Amino acid sequence: MKKVVWGVLSTARIGLEHVLPAMRMSPLIELRAIASRSLASARAAADALGIERAYGSYEELLADPDVEAIYNPLPNHLHVPLTLQAAAAGKHVLCEKPIALSAAEAQALRGAARGVLIEEAFMVRHHPQWQRVHALVKAGRIGTARAVQVFFSYFNDDASNIRNQPAAGGGALYDIGCYAILCGRYLFESEPRRAIALVDRDPALGTDRTTSALLDFGDGRQLIFTVSTQSCRYQRVNVIGTAGRIEVQIPFNAPRGGAMRIALDAGGALDGSTITTETLPVADQYLLQAEAFSRRVRGEAAHGWDVDDAIAQLRVIDALWRSEKSARWETIA
Repeated sequence: MKKVVWGVLSTARIGLEHVLPAMRMSPLIELRAIASRSLASARAAADALGIERAYGSYEELLADPDVEAIYNPLPNHLHVPLTLQAAAAGKHVLCEKPIALSAAEAQALRGAARGVLIEEAFMVRHHPQWQRVHALVKAGRIGTARAVQVFFSYFNDDASNIRNQPAAGGGALYDIGCYAILCGRYLFESEPRRAIALVDRDPALGTDRTTSALLDFGDGRQLIFTVSTQSCRYQRVNVIGTAGRIEVQIPFNAPRGGAMRIALDAGGALDGSTITTETLPVADQYLLQAEAFSRRVRGEAAHGWDVDDAIAQLRVIDALWRSEKSARWETIA
């Protein structure tokens, strides 16, 4: 396959530390350009990662005729504006999650996606551990899946950090709650019907520092999650069925090149004697994500997640924000 030429908008930490080093390893990708509002920052990042071109504005990069695909890890409130600009320039876009701050905002991407590929970057969907969990659930290894339980947290109360700025789309639900929502949608293979939330906001920062939610998928299926930006670092997913349970030990920040393990409890003995552990192949979920998108750009892979999938995610988040204010169940539509 001919390499896809990529450009990167911003020198965001997730890109510099995770996504771009992974992309550099791929024989399917040429990472050619990076842009920042500061040319010095862009040049420093380009030199560190061996990227040929550095630009001091996003517009300059988008005008580069050699760049075919864009990775957009900008702050959340800039995802839609810059994705629209990239699409207007004829570039395909892999945009970090959440792709927008509301379903209404994301609607603008539908028209833009008619000529190019636009996808929300949920790297976990590409990791073998999640594909294996999905296969086990679908095969009925735990009977009928009834509940998905998610806890995801870290501690960060730095007011200067973009994740703690409400106007930029900061807070726990946008940053990590989206992963919990994805778990339910992915494993139940359906959309939730209604949701209710309990939100605790930092009185100084204004962001939601701890958010818990209950989502009703119908037919007795439930997603229960708590996410927090001001708790100890922890993450775990449990999928509970009528005949067993699956536990994902490092569900979201799987170490690059690490062999992940999932636990399958087929008997439900309280002492853990019925638990077996399965080790998954070594993988880099960021590399797999970028390669899958590159194959789609070349027309060598049909499967992907489109703008409508991202809008479905945001409809859930919208409902949870409404529930925070109403203190009631809110219909997801």
